[in-house]
Amino acid sequence: MASVSVRYIVDDVEAAIGFYVDSLGFTLEMHPAPAFAMLSRGDLRLVLSAPGGGPGGGQAMPDGTAPAPGGWNRFQLEVDDLDATVAALKAQSVAFRNDIVEGVGGRQVLVDDPSGNPVELFQPTRREARLESG
Repeated sequence: MASVSVRYIVDDVEAAIGFYVDSLGFTLEMHPAPAFAMLSRGDLRLVLSAPGGGPGGGQAMPDGTAPAPGGWNRFQLEVDDLDATVAALKAQSVAFRNDIVEGVGGRQVLVDDPSGNPVELFQPTRREARLESG
């Protein structure tokens, strides 16, 4: 069961579902309306909302400001083999923001979902940087 929930604003909920399920291994939990879906992957629940999609996370603020996709805040998915994951995603024509970079705890790269929301793919190179160190 998920213990962390993240909401992403997406332009096209159907396209986002396809990306997260088919490319990144998420499971579709529910899709009760065209402007909303809930997915999961391990301890992560990913809530997708279309801007202006009715009541809920996609609705405008009281001052009229509408939510929009994109930005730099992101969640991180740990992968066992970053090179193989990148190759598979490039074969699917997934958009990348950068090439693989080396950090102090591992290697990472940023991919964009169909709406331009970033997802960091991370391969730890130190035991302490793993989600489940052991």
